[in-house]
Amino acid sequence: MPVVKAAAVQISPVLYSREGTVGKVVKKIIELGRQGVQFATFTADAWDAQMLFLANHGYRVIAHDRRSHGRSDQTWIGNDMDTYADDLATLLETLDAKGATMIGHSTGGGEVARYIGRHGTSRVSKAVLISAVPPHMAQTPTNPNSAPMSVFDGLRASLLADRAGFFKELAMPFFGYNRPNAKVSQGQIDSFWLQGMMGSLQGEHDCIKAFSETDFTDDLKKMTIPTLLLQGNDDQIVPIDIASRRSVKILPNASLKEYAGAPHGMCVTHADQVNADLLAFLKG
Repeated sequence: MPVVKAAAVQISPVLYSREGTVGKVVKKIIELGRQGVQFATFTADAWDAQMLFLANHGYRVIAHDRRSHGRSDQTWIGNDMDTYADDLATLLETLDAKGATMIGHSTGGGEVARYIGRHGTSRVSKAVLISAVPPHMAQTPTNPNSAPMSVFDGLRASLLADRAGFFKELAMPFFGYNRPNAKVSQGQIDSFWLQGMMGSLQGEHDCIKAFSETDFTDDLKKMTIPTLLLQGNDDQIVPIDIASRRSVKILPNASLKEYAGAPHGMCVTHADQVNADLLAFLKG
């Protein structure tokens, strides 16, 4: 039986990463000595199914809580995509990660793209974008086919009016639980709500601007490494037509796998399928 070794390290006053805490910033590592896998989304807990699965297949897996989310420091400034990417760079440099596969879900997919756009691929060998926000979610005069700004203004207004209710309600389309005959998990709704409520109101408010208004087109063009896109064609949060189906045409070395009927939170609802696809990509 392989030995699972937990480690913790102080990185900066911002990031929490699973498995132990030292000072203000820590990270979770399950280390089995093989190629590393770095996960990015709003909290590390969202990757539980993937981390356990890949660790049991011999991979070193790391996941962190984005600044102002989860157990990371709640900062008033720096809740923007450039800083998210720079935080991720500090984490990888501190761990001296090399040859890593970076996996990002939703806004985390934007973090992965912006990290590579700003810091290159010297520490990264592959990338996976799952239900990810690139290339550019918000509608602008030069990006007319994306979502109108009123959508994101509405999210901000709902968050400010009733944050607790916002995350309860968001869980339903996030996991596709509002669809006919959906198998609803109250436990997953509660977990999603808890992860949302752990962050700061300011950070979450700023994050809506970060994921919606950031244009990742140039970042995607710099992602010359093998890249896998996974997304459900019933994603009600990040519609596939303005996300993965556009990104795959910009990325130099990418493939897209669509999941029929899958929601935004497919790492939970379709965990077995996602895990199998990740493992095949890692081994390929």
